[in-house]
Amino acid sequence: MHNRTMETAAATIAALFAWVLFRGRRQRRRRGRTYIVSPRNSTRVAADGAVHSLQSAHIELPRAELDRLWAPAQLENLGRTYWRFLSRATLGAIRVIYGEHERVVVLLARPLRLLRFEAPTYTLEPDHANINWAIRDGLLVSPSGRGCGFLAVTVRRDTDRGEPAKVDVDVEVANFYPAIASGLGTNFYRATQSFVHVLLTHAFLRSLDTLELAESKVGRLRQHD
Repeated sequence: MHNRTMETAAATIAALFAWVLFRGRRQRRRRGRTYIVSPRNSTRVAADGAVHSLQSAHIELPRAELDRLWAPAQLENLGRTYWRFLSRATLGAIRVIYGEHERVVVLLARPLRLLRFEAPTYTLEPDHANINWAIRDGLLVSPSGRGCGFLAVTVRRDTDRGEPAKVDVDVEVANFYPAIASGLGTNFYRATQSFVHVLLTHAFLRSLDTLELAESKVGRLRQHD
């Protein structure tokens, strides 16, 4: 009975997000081509409850577009694009509150603080770029897992000058201790929170083929362009 309830909940969540994401996908104009290449076991839960999730995509795009996007401010915009997508895909139920030293993911309002991150760190090199948000705490984090783990977006580009240009994008969660797993079990976590995370992340990665990034609300890296 318990498994059937989890399956029903997962199916309902999947149907809702599939409708929202399909609706958004029809309105997009693709300028690149995205292929989801996530590893077969993209989400693993260690014996101590730590979660590692890696969702990956390969994107082919015009070389001139990649050159335009490979800039500090655009890396910061990529982070903003991720959070904006999350909010839009959940019809505004989930949103991000920006602070000087933190990013807070809330359900509707601040009292329902799902996740709190440190302010992001950025790395931009000739062949790779990275945004890293260290996980601080939140309702979705087990008390024993506060201050552990991170969420990161990593982009790796090809080094030749051929057409089309090629990039690989990873969205990684590591050393995350979900409260739902410690309270209701790993199977429940896999069928609900983990399932939704993978669904949304794959949709986010597919959305990058528009090559349109949201403007950062902070703009810390604009001066470095």
